[in-house]
Amino acid sequence: MEFSLSRTVSMLERTPAVLTALLAELDDQLTHHNYGEGTWSAYEVVGHLLIGEYDDWIPRLRIILDQGTARPFDPFPHDATISPVSGRSLDDLLEEFAGARAGNLDILAAMHLTDAHWTLRGVHPGLGEVTLAQLLAAWATHDVHHVRQVCRAVAHQSRELVGPWRNYINTLPRE
Repeated sequence: MEFSLSRTVSMLERTPAVLTALLAELDDQLTHHNYGEGTWSAYEVVGHLLIGEYDDWIPRLRIILDQGTARPFDPFPHDATISPVSGRSLDDLLEEFAGARAGNLDILAAMHLTDAHWTLRGVHPGLGEVTLAQLLAAWATHDVHHVRQVCRAVAHQSRELVGPWRNYINTLPRE
C-alpha cells in the first residue's frame, strides 16, 4: 500500500472519538487497571497519547521540514504517561486529547504537504533515518496499537467473569 495523507488523517481524526465512545464515564475498575506486569491501564494509554500530542509527532514533523537530517529528533520516552494518581479524571484527559489532536491536525493541514514531502528524512534517536511518510504512518498506526491496548486492558478486568468463554476470547489470556 502506498502512503496516503488523507487515509492517515482519516485514521488520526477518529482516535479521540473512538476512545471517548469506549471509555467516557466508565467505572474506574475498568479503566484504571492494567492487564499484567509491564502493561498500561486504559487511563495510562490515554495519558500516553496525550503526551505524544504535545511532545512527539508534530515536533518531529517540524524537525524534518525545517532541518532534515541535520538535527536528530528529541528522544521521546516510550513509557511517558499520565497516571491515575495525578488526580485528573479520565474524561478530562479524553477531552484534552481530543482538543490537542484537533489542533495538531489543523497544524498538519496548514503545512500543505504534498507527495514531494514524503521522502524527506529525519533522524530518529533509536531507529536512524526515517521518512516523513513513515513518521505520519507510524503516528496513525501507533493510535491503532494503543486502541488495541485499551481494549485488552478493559477486557482483562472481566477475565474471571466470562467463565468458559474465556477460551474463545483471544483478547484474554488462556487459562
